[in-house]
Amino acid sequence: MVFYTGDIHGMPWNIVKFSKMYHLTEEDTIVILGDVGANYYCDDRDRECKTALSSIEPTVFCIHGNHEARPTGIPTYHQKNWKGGLVWYEEEYPGLLFAKDGEIFDLEGLRHLVIGGAYSVDKFYRLAHGANWFPDEQPSDEIKRYVEDQIAAKPFDIVLSHTCPFKYEPTEVFLPMIDQSTVDDSTERWLDEIEEKIQYRAWFCGHWHTDKRIDRMHFLFHSFESSEQFLRDLGK
Repeated sequence: MVFYTGDIHGMPWNIVKFSKMYHLTEEDTIVILGDVGANYYCDDRDRECKTALSSIEPTVFCIHGNHEARPTGIPTYHQKNWKGGLVWYEEEYPGLLFAKDGEIFDLEGLRHLVIGGAYSVDKFYRLAHGANWFPDEQPSDEIKRYVEDQIAAKPFDIVLSHTCPFKYEPTEVFLPMIDQSTVDDSTERWLDEIEEKIQYRAWFCGHWHTDKRIDRMHFLFHSFESSEQFLRDLGK
């Protein structure tokens, strides 16, 4: 089974608890929809999170968020093919995988398109206080072209992203201290264009720290959903 959940920001304990509570096995996959935080400090401080996520039996499949470094810039990461797409992994943590944006992964017979990244509304606070901020947090023009090529060439069932298309932004969770005119929403507006071009069964996203659903758009934070709802439709 595939299980989907939202940002954990370096705090893996709910993932571990969920896996043990429901007796998940190596046949299962847990998808974290960005801001895993396992590559935030890029030093030994990340080890606790990675060790905990690697202690459970399911594969932990991670989408890129905006509070973490991309594995492409971390020397300990290697790339491999997994479930039809490219992922990055470290030999010390083989069950902890980070998806390449634009790849399509076959999980339980459901094809998942991955589109990571978002803008950090706390960018200037982090810079002012010496916290890590990553200039490549949003999808580059190269990534966008790759995504667009993929959706034109290949079918898929489910979209996994960090943020959501602009039209679905949950404005009720906007932070009141943030001047929205300073927020770069180019990724969300691009996702709007993508959403209008594609056919999909469900779209899962994190980023917004809320649990809600709008039509086929599933926002996840602390809650979990499973692929069972889609597999029933396929008669599996």
